[in-house]
Amino acid sequence: MFEQCADVCKHFEEIQAELASPEAALDQNRFRKLMKEQSDLAPLVETYRAYEKALRDRQDALSMLEEEKDEDMRSLLKEEMTEAEKESQRLSQELKLLLLPKDPNDDRNIMLEIRAGAGGEEAALFAAQLYRMYVHYAESRRWKVEMISLSEAGLGGFKEVVAMISGKGAYSRMKYESGVHRVQRVPETESGGRIHTSTATVAVMPEAEEVDVVIDPKDYRIDVMRATGNGGQCVNTTDSAVRLTHYPTGIVIYSQTEKSQLQNKEKAFKLLRSKLYELELEKKQSAEAAERRSQIGTGDRSEKIRTYNFPQSRVTDHRIHLTLYKIDDIMNGGLDEVIDPLIAADQAAKLTRMEGA
Repeated sequence: MFEQCADVCKHFEEIQAELASPEAALDQNRFRKLMKEQSDLAPLVETYRAYEKALRDRQDALSMLEEEKDEDMRSLLKEEMTEAEKESQRLSQELKLLLLPKDPNDDRNIMLEIRAGAGGEEAALFAAQLYRMYVHYAESRRWKVEMISLSEAGLGGFKEVVAMISGKGAYSRMKYESGVHRVQRVPETESGGRIHTSTATVAVMPEAEEVDVVIDPKDYRIDVMRATGNGGQCVNTTDSAVRLTHYPTGIVIYSQTEKSQLQNKEKAFKLLRSKLYELELEKKQSAEAAERRSQIGTGDRSEKIRTYNFPQSRVTDHRIHLTLYKIDDIMNGGLDEVIDPLIAADQAAKLTRMEGA
């Protein structure tokens, strides 16, 4: 592991030397690539250098301890050795995490798709509430949210909503949200006070670029039509809505949130590329050996991942057996308290596999 760190440090210094050369700015594409690589490697290099310093501090204290006769000084040197040892162990663990293979999609924006599941109107209300939860969470991290399509139900619920969330590390955190979310509460329409259980399905897909997925014009059809539902001026009076049908997969996308037909078409294609890209990712993941898959679910839409129990103010993530009695905070966007433990558990599982390999 530490030989790998030393190689990375050497490569980091080579990048710095190249960036400092007068010729570096002549090729802007190369310059940007080097800057990004330097930024990506910097945390590991800084941690490894701190680790080496902790080892040197421990060795220096040990050397002085062997020659020191004064008991007070010996006691002080022993404390320094202990502190340096603790620091080196902490940094060693941090290095292991930094050396874990990075998900190449972690820095991408995402497509978020929420659908009401079992439970009728209550499921649609819950789907709308989940969407608002993610919007609040995105705002707390200064991510941008753009709605792509919306199918509304009665009482303010959503049958289905699709949005794009753009921002640094969006996929790296939101990918843990894919799956079935279950709600337990007394619906507003329930006169008897009985607790009902409803579900909504969340899918989080990394946004695909045009270079990732090439769509043959022969494989799709575009229909334009008048938008429906609530809308502002011009939304319901022009043929601005777009329905995109992809023949090979049967995927149909309807986009109507923009006044411009061109903008709706662009959003529809972004979503189609992301759906096709996700299908390719699923094929690759299913081809991997079972023991190499992450133990923390990050994609199976049929997996029940979380329960929101409103009467008890309880949120339970079933994958890591985490229970928090903070349902109001979480529904208002305080998702870090759930996502941080999921990331930690995922990293621990990957570390175990790496060390056992």
